[in-house]
Amino acid sequence: MGKLRIRISVLDDDVSVRNALSRLLRASDFDVRAYGTGEEFLAAIDGFHPHCAIIDLHMPGMSGREVQRLVAKTESDIAVIVITGHDSSKSRTECLSDGASAYLTKPVDEMLLLTAIHDATAKQATLKRKQAIH
Repeated sequence: MGKLRIRISVLDDDVSVRNALSRLLRASDFDVRAYGTGEEFLAAIDGFHPHCAIIDLHMPGMSGREVQRLVAKTESDIAVIVITGHDSSKSRTECLSDGASAYLTKPVDEMLLLTAIHDATAKQATLKRKQAIH
């Protein structure tokens, strides 16, 4: 039986960013699903249930912050990495305070993203094991 592949959801309203991140992550042997809206992502969570969600902060309709808050409230075992092209210290502080594992700026550095994913999923796995023990 093979090793379980880490499932990653990419949420970004920019199709070129979604496609680029999806290609990078698939080439890095992740199981990837990409979504253009927060609603689309949230509707698919139960069927795909990612280990990690990469969420664009600024999107029309449901914002990345709204999605992050909902995920934190209802899907606490999903690690969240926030990406943004509109960085601010306030946004960074709020996202990290609300539980984001990482906050990265666009254009996203590939190695930083891959490291953030590995760190976030390892941390989530450790928390899950600790909860199972207690």
